[in-house]
Formats: sequence, C-alpha cells, structure tokens
Amino acid sequence: MSENKQITVKKTVKTGITFGSALAMVISYSTWHSVGWAIFHGLLSWVYVIYFVLMY
Repeated sequence: MSENKQITVKKTVKTGITFGSALAMVISYSTWHSVGWAIFHGLLSWVYVIYFVLMY
C-alpha cells in the first residue's frame, strides 16, 4: 500500500514541476518576448511564477 502512495507522490511532483516550468516559460515569453529569458525562467519554475504573481 505505501509503495503505491510513493509512486503517486512521485508522479504528482513530476507533473507539478513540469507544469510549473511550462507556466513560467509562457509567462516569461509573453512578458519579455525572449526565448533566452523564457528558458532561464523555465529553469526557475515555480519560483518565477510566484515572483510574477506577487510583483505584477
């Protein structure tokens, strides 16, 4: 039973990280119109998304 929970948690975390990266890249590109910044902000993931929400 606990093994199934671990698998579920790992999949959820991976999905959340992937979604956070994609969201950060979309926000960054639509704001700055730069692929370089979009890649950089995608690496920062949720940190940039939270920063963007708080600042804008």
